[in-house]
Amino acid sequence: MHMPQPRILFVIGSLRKGSFNQRLADVAAKHLDGRAEISTLDYRDLPQFDQGEEFPAPPSIADAREQVSQADAVWIFTPEYNYSYPGTLKNLLDWLSRPLDPTFQDKTTVLTGKKVALTSAAGKSAGAGVRGKLTEILDFLKSDLLGRQVGIVLPGEAFVTGEYEPSADDVKAVELQADELLDSIGR
Repeated sequence: MHMPQPRILFVIGSLRKGSFNQRLADVAAKHLDGRAEISTLDYRDLPQFDQGEEFPAPPSIADAREQVSQADAVWIFTPEYNYSYPGTLKNLLDWLSRPLDPTFQDKTTVLTGKKVALTSAAGKSAGAGVRGKLTEILDFLKSDLLGRQVGIVLPGEAFVTGEYEPSADDVKAVELQADELLDSIGR
């Protein structure tokens, strides 16, 4: 019997075209090719979180929640802005963190129990700040965080040229994380 491939939803924290973190996501997608179904959440046009607009959820929010719900795992690739997360990523997490039940009797969210991996390409801190803060948020939301996190120190020239080619060590770190993620979701 043929088992369906696991579904992994990528969330790229930087919306910049040619994002360094998108490059790492590309490495992961290539490594997982043929072993997982990969999709990327487009959350560029989500409205700012507004508790007064939460029920019924705007269509773009309902769609994002559905994509997360259907995924076996979510893999966040994000830069670090001011030792923290990008505002657009926080906005997405704010929407995803809300209970689906308008009566709040059931506080389950689409991130409750969801396997989540964290990777960051950043400056000298290797994204330690953003990974730490996201760990706090995702733990609070009762997500199932992958033990292995990857933090990549970007070469200084990448910030000048806007170009980044992952080194062999960077590729290996992402590939090991991909393998651990697949193992953790039992596929």
